[in-house]
Amino acid sequence: MVKLPTWADVILVPLISLLLAAIFSAIVLLAIGQSPMEAMKVMVEGAVGSPYAWGYTLYYATSFMFTGLAVTVAFHGSLFNIGGEGQAQLGGLGVALVCLSINWPHWALALPAAMIGAALFGAAWAAIPAYLQAKRGSHIVITTIMFNYIAAALMIHILVNVLRPAGQMDPASANFPEGTNLPTLHEIPGLSLIFTKQVPANVTFFIALICAYLVWVLLWRTRLGYEIRAFGKSEKAAAYAGISSFKIIMVAMLISGALSGLMAINNVMGESGRLLQNASEGAGFIGIAVALMGRNHPVGVILAAILFGFLFQGGAELGLWTSIPIELRTVVQGLVILFTGALDQMVRMMLGFVFRPSLAKGAA
Repeated sequence: MVKLPTWADVILVPLISLLLAAIFSAIVLLAIGQSPMEAMKVMVEGAVGSPYAWGYTLYYATSFMFTGLAVTVAFHGSLFNIGGEGQAQLGGLGVALVCLSINWPHWALALPAAMIGAALFGAAWAAIPAYLQAKRGSHIVITTIMFNYIAAALMIHILVNVLRPAGQMDPASANFPEGTNLPTLHEIPGLSLIFTKQVPANVTFFIALICAYLVWVLLWRTRLGYEIRAFGKSEKAAAYAGISSFKIIMVAMLISGALSGLMAINNVMGESGRLLQNASEGAGFIGIAVALMGRNHPVGVILAAILFGFLFQGGAELGLWTSIPIELRTVVQGLVILFTGALDQMVRMMLGFVFRPSLAKGAA
């Protein structure tokens, strides 16, 4: 297959994949007797048509950034971490235990402690599949999937039998102390001039951006990052160079699990103010699509996360204001994943025929 120019690989392939997903989504809408133009109008207005809409889109995008970065770090080490969902749920447990441990006087003190708790619990849940892969040869895909279900069952047990307050019916923890409430965008000086209404997006959005920068520094500006990428390219070559496979597998998965766990800061501490049963909100699985579409680069992950935040919020608006079923959001997400992931090579092959003459001329 022809190797595409960098700009085409980074920009053109994702854009064409999105266009194909949009075309097939329109066909699905027409098949059920709905107007694609009306659907697009509702989605755009509901997701990015106002600062209030942006507040919800950025809230969802924040969670997707964390899980997308988690998949990215593991992927560069040739590890396909599909356990972000379970790691995020355990991260939520870490947040809840920290927030409920003492009566925090201010969010600025509670936030660093909650971040440590979230990262430690997420990393710990990723450590077991990592060890099984490094020492026993168990496939990381299988073990991380299994641990998602174990995490879900464990969380139900803890919420029902351990953290649920007496007399409360729903499986959830007690409300966190008032001092743990994170400021939302409309409460931050300067941004309050733009976000004039209460929105769920909070300071965790900026933490996600910082994490994206730190992941970039780690992977492309540190020795450890070089070792992770070298191991991901060729395990045999990395071993010949003296890079420990056990070290890379463990470290990459621990960082990946910690990033997934940090996602819980956004929704458990920043939005819900207590630990609920489905603390991950499906962000663990969406993070896989975000990483694939973002070409496993932090900048691409940020942009892809915002796109999926748009789809998530826009899809919710479809369910509220039109007769289009809200499940269509899942269909659109699936088509985006299909064309940016499974059919990615098809788009590359089509572009290969376009760029082949120019590439051959340049080689000559």
